[in-house]
Amino acid sequence: MIVSDESISEKTDNELVAMSLENQENFLYLVQRYEKKLLSYIIRISGVKYEDAEDVLQDAFVSMFLKLNSFDNGLKFSSWAYRVVRNQTISEFRKRKVRPLQYFEENDLVRLADSMGSDDHFDKKVLQDEIRTILDQMDKKYREVLVLKFLEEKDYNEISDILKKPVGTVGTLVNRAKKKFLVIYEKINKSKI
Repeated sequence: MIVSDESISEKTDNELVAMSLENQENFLYLVQRYEKKLLSYIIRISGVKYEDAEDVLQDAFVSMFLKLNSFDNGLKFSSWAYRVVRNQTISEFRKRKVRPLQYFEENDLVRLADSMGSDDHFDKKVLQDEIRTILDQMDKKYREVLVLKFLEEKDYNEISDILKKPVGTVGTLVNRAKKKFLVIYEKINKSKI
């Protein structure tokens, strides 16, 4: 059975997965629902050009479709999709043997600055170049949790599913990442004096 366009917004991701297993044409609705979010995520964690990110995403969607039978309905589809995309992105960079860079849009950096701020430690009007510099200096594991938490707006359970780490570990990583962010920020500002 193919779903009508009108009723798609009412369907949950898991319902669309089940329908996609019955008729593969329904998988297109999941692609349409997640395409923009996942494309943005690839660019944020990899720094590739839009066209290259589209290629990675296409490969990830093919992988998702081929693995759809193994999807665990007890998980959120979005977490599973992000994990597949993350793994596909990492795999692509291993093939290229390039260290992934990060690409953040202006509004991403403003949102991240707002999320990191505390009254005493962080000036929310930090220049975007400083934020990029800080993120470039952070370990990948910390940078990635900041992207997932504050830019992709995932909760700890979703991040846990995506990274395959316990929820407690995710909380620790987020807290450490915020602290490291502030330490690097203060170090950069002290060097300007």
